[in-house]
Order: sequence, then C-alpha cells, then structure tokens
Amino acid sequence: MKIKAFENKVWLSSPTMHGEELEYMTLAYRTNWMSTLGENIDETEKIICEKIGRKHGVGLSCGTASLHMAVRLAGEKLFGTPEPGKGALSGKRVFCTDMTFDATVNPILYEGGTPVFIDTESDTWNMDPRALEKAFALYPDTKLVMLAHLYGVPAKLEEIKALVRQHGALLIEDAAESFGATYQGVQTGSFGDVSCISFNGNKIITGSSGGMLLTDDGADADKVRKWSTQSREKAPWYQHRELGYNYRMSNVIAGVVRGQLPHLEEHIAQKKKIYERYRDGLSDLPVKMNPFDERNSVPNYWLSCMIIDRDAMCPQERNDLCASFTPQKGKSCPTQILESLAAINAEGRPIWKPMHLQPIYAGFDFVTADGLAEKGTLNDTGSDIFTRGLCLPSDNKMLPWQQDIIIEAIHRCFT
Repeated sequence: MKIKAFENKVWLSSPTMHGEELEYMTLAYRTNWMSTLGENIDETEKIICEKIGRKHGVGLSCGTASLHMAVRLAGEKLFGTPEPGKGALSGKRVFCTDMTFDATVNPILYEGGTPVFIDTESDTWNMDPRALEKAFALYPDTKLVMLAHLYGVPAKLEEIKALVRQHGALLIEDAAESFGATYQGVQTGSFGDVSCISFNGNKIITGSSGGMLLTDDGADADKVRKWSTQSREKAPWYQHRELGYNYRMSNVIAGVVRGQLPHLEEHIAQKKKIYERYRDGLSDLPVKMNPFDERNSVPNYWLSCMIIDRDAMCPQERNDLCASFTPQKGKSCPTQILESLAAINAEGRPIWKPMHLQPIYAGFDFVTADGLAEKGTLNDTGSDIFTRGLCLPSDNKMLPWQQDIIIEAIHRCFT
C-alpha cells in the first residue's frame, strides 16, 4: 500500500516561532530604532555572551559576515594590516574543515588566503586531528585553522586545540550549526580565538538571518563593529581610513533573535527527541545515526542524519548536477531515500559535499591522516560519508505520527 503524502510539507528544519519575537520587533518599530543600533542588539549580544561564556559579541547580518570578519581579524593579527586592495591573508595557507557548507571556506578567499582542506573523522564527522597533525607537518608555517562543528556535533576540541597551540596558530571556530552544544561541559563558540554563530532561518535559534562574532578581546570587538559599519572614523563628516562593510545586524533582526533565545533549551530538547526516535525506529535497518563523542560532548541535535552500511548500499551514480540509483532488494542509498521522502512531501538533504570535491575548490590541497592526497580523491572519510549519508527531516514542529510515517518510508526503501 502506497504511503499517502503529507498535506503540509514536513521540512528539514524551519523556524519555530513563539510570540516574543513579534513583541521585540514591535519594540524596534515603536521606538523607531530600525537600523543597526538599539536595545535589541545590545541585549542579544549580552545574552549570548553570557550563555556561551565570552566577553564580547558583535551582532552581524549573517553567519558568513561573522566568518569574514573573523578571518580578516585573524589575518591582521597574524600578518599586519594589508595594503589597500589586498586581503588580510594574501598568499597565506589556512587549514580548514573539508566537509562543511562553503560559507565556512569562502571568507578565506575573500581575504586572499589559500585553503588547505583537512579530512573528516568518523567519530563525529568533523575535522580529523590526525589529518591536521599531518597538515602541520607538511606546512609548519601555517598559522590559522578554520574549524566547523557539523550538524550541531562538537569536534574533537581537546586534540585540535592542543595542535593549534603547539604550532602557535590561531583558531577560528565556526559554531554556526552548534549553538547550545557543549564539549566537556563548555559551550561551543567559546573555544576559538574568534568564534562565530548563525541565526539563519533553519538554525536552532533564528533571526530569519543574522550572525554573531564572539571574542574575549574588547579591542577586537570594537574593530569588527567599526569594519561592519563601513569603517567610518569618529569625525564630523564621513571619513574612512580602512575598507569597510555593511555587515551590522539590524535592531529588527536582533528582536527576532532576542525573542527566540529563551527557547534554546526547549528547541534542543525537541531536536533530541527527534534524533532518538529515528535512532530507535531505524535500529532494525543496516544504518547508523550521525555519531558524537558521548564521553566529552553533548550536541544540540540540530539535524538528525543517517549513514547506510557499506554492504547495504544499492548502486548509486552522482555527477556534479544530478544523481540516480539502481534498486536492489534489501538495499538502498541516499538518492533513493531522498526521492522517497520527497514523494511524501518531506524534506531531506544530502550530507555536505566535501570541499575538495567542489569544482571551485578542486585545485587546492587536501590532507588526510595518511598525508597529502591526490586531487579529486574519493578514498577519504568525508567522501565516504557524503556517498552513504543523508540528512533527515528534523523540524522540531514535526509530530510523532509524521516522523513514524517517515521512518516507515525509509524502511520501504530496503524491502
């Protein structure tokens, strides 16, 4: 019997609104503070710094803007103020998470840097410390590491931080997906020399857009505030000595974030229940859920993902633009499952395609635990997870009966 499609789409991860958001947006409207100053911005920065344990936060227009400002800040700290027209990382290597969204990497190119991609490890699906150690052996003069926490799961921070300190490098922590997750009882977003979070529409706390840069250095925070408002000098006219950007968060967007923040733990609890329901409902299939280090970390469960056992994969073909599969009894693949979910009006997605396989980044170095890999290699952990893994509908408004139907649809892919 065919499964009936949902009348209303079950999303991967959509905003969950509560009412306070509108109150704070209305406050911005009624007080006429609609631009890049106001109570909402001040309070949002304060609340998030208190939650994460940082001294200073700068609200920005999006997570990518936060990463860009973090890269520029780190570049100037390491290499000095660049000449006009040149990036702060001109010609410098940056070790970077390979399996991530390209927003993690693009700011390195904005500032003229050269990314070196570090392979993924299977325990958390994050940067492999063994591969990072190999990269430092290959390029010992590298002084900047860009680390992303994937799908709300903290990376192996103890090992990675030790390597960064050992080599006198700086760490930018991309915690865009992991707000509220902890490592050894400490919030992600507190481990980097500079850290960033995102309030994009699909994140665990949303502003519809928005992001925040976090630091313990007040002078650095002041620099980013200046850069993000077009680098205007304190003069009676528009005076500029530095390149600037229109990156500051608006007081309206900050109102949405401010209204969301009291519900962070509630959202995490809802996401955790979704993860556990998938884990239990799929336990009789040859699949596993996205892993995390239970001894050291507590994820925020932003997205529930699964990976199919190698011997349970049916033939699957992918090129740069499309995918296909050949059905096999008792086996399945991400393409088949994603198509089956779409057929019942539920949204899943592929795992992030590793950066070293992206056409724009194919020419850059990629380092695994075995050393420097050949260009276009598929014999690595990240490529394997991309081939066999997928993101499941993880919307915290999804009802248990809807998730049960999704679980049944996945079961049918293996019959």
